[in-house]
Amino acid sequence: MRRRNGAARSLDYNGDFYHGDSFRSGLREDEGIQKKDEAHANMATATLISPEVRARYEPVIGLEVHVQLLTKSKIFCACSTRFGDPPNSNTCPVCLGLPGALPVLNREAVTMTIKAALGLNCTVNPSSRFARKNYFYPDLPKGYQISQYDQPLAEHGWLEIELDGLAKQIGITRVHLEEDAGKSLHEGFPDSDRMSYIDLNRSGVPLIETVSEPDLRSPEEAYAYLSRLKTLMLYLEVSDCNLEEGSLRCDANVSVRLKGAEKFGTKTEVKNVNSFRFIQKALAYEIDRQIELLEGGGTVTQETRLWDSREQRTFGMRTKEFAHDYRYFPEPDLPPLVVPDEWLEEVRRSLPELPQAKEDRFQSEYGLSKQDAQLLTASRAMADYFERVARESGEPKLSANWILNDLIFLLEKHGKPFGDDPVPAGNLAELVGLVSKGSISGTIAKDVLEEMVLAGRKAGEVIAAKGLEQISDPEKIAAVARGIIAVNSKQVEQYRSGKTATFGWFVGQVMKATRGQANPQVVQEVLKRELGN
Repeated sequence: MRRRNGAARSLDYNGDFYHGDSFRSGLREDEGIQKKDEAHANMATATLISPEVRARYEPVIGLEVHVQLLTKSKIFCACSTRFGDPPNSNTCPVCLGLPGALPVLNREAVTMTIKAALGLNCTVNPSSRFARKNYFYPDLPKGYQISQYDQPLAEHGWLEIELDGLAKQIGITRVHLEEDAGKSLHEGFPDSDRMSYIDLNRSGVPLIETVSEPDLRSPEEAYAYLSRLKTLMLYLEVSDCNLEEGSLRCDANVSVRLKGAEKFGTKTEVKNVNSFRFIQKALAYEIDRQIELLEGGGTVTQETRLWDSREQRTFGMRTKEFAHDYRYFPEPDLPPLVVPDEWLEEVRRSLPELPQAKEDRFQSEYGLSKQDAQLLTASRAMADYFERVARESGEPKLSANWILNDLIFLLEKHGKPFGDDPVPAGNLAELVGLVSKGSISGTIAKDVLEEMVLAGRKAGEVIAAKGLEQISDPEKIAAVARGIIAVNSKQVEQYRSGKTATFGWFVGQVMKATRGQANPQVVQEVLKRELGN
């Protein structure tokens, strides 16, 4: 599907995951082009704000996060939600908005939204309803989006974040369910300078929108919030949160006020941000820009701004609209959404152990440090993997060390995703057990693990094939030590004359002669005896 370029091309900057929901104000095409061109021509990078000036202001940040749900079919029809299919192949009269087509709500989408709401400590309303959100854009074929307005599915929750060792609860205003818009494609075609293409495969994919309270006070807190929210959604298995595919998208509202002031400042909304780091940078830039405006005697305009990752700055796109601009009214083709207590409790019972609870348990049950527990619970897959290794090896702390310090490094080094399970938990548990028993040294174990990553072999197989068993027989080690002592009389004399640092040199020579296979503890015991003679 093609259309002549105009507002779509100029406003949907960079062709990132920006979608039809971004344009509701009816801006004329030529005005859109002019506005963007003027923004690029006149915009100057914000001057560096001194720490003293910045310290006088307090940022106020609220985030609106859209998460695509992992349902197999769309929210109001049976079309597939599969990403990457040929453009406009997953469509039907319902998601194309054809006359007479009626929506039928996807029960699994509701279940996933309830699950997310419970994970966010929200109150799930026994009755909610859908509403039509009216705006016009080429990738929104109906001319309206079915969303929720004054009666959302869930509200009044919170999400705990941690920054610099301090915990903070961020309020959740609401979690509601809605349909996604299609996608406008402005690049990658021979005639992209004249035409924009529309792919409606995404139209009707179920979304949940999580709206935070304006409780965040720094870009760093916003980053921590998004990271925690993403981890939670992955644990609940309601979304894959793939930013590159647009499964997770964020709009940030930010204002500044003098510290101690009760009234919020005028906010701007930052869009077109496709990574958490960019969101952090965009907020930092926007905070300084607003402070600079206020310090210069100017005022902040309530508007939507886009983040340009190439120029590392925001620029104005359009004035910010209000709820009445959408002309919300109850969706006439859908009845109220009723969630009986039985359904709610069924979903509650299905919840997995959530990240914070798992992190706390890892510290109390396995004796892990807070940092290790946080790293291991950052993903559900890694947390589950650690528990299998820890239980099979009986060495939870050692298991954590090998996963976080060695396995992750080797997987990154050789480009192997953790999720592909290149080293099954049982195999790593075997290696950890061998190290714990002293059967092999830590140095040899690192080489064995790399072979396990590359070849998919078990630890015992690699050790046997390469003859890497640890040498712990004192007599065998003593024979090696005597040979080294016999040909290094100078170092022997230095050691016996009081230069005890030479002892480490002897240990190194024995380890080198045995290719690292000698048991280090036995080596030291033998050398002390032999050098003392």
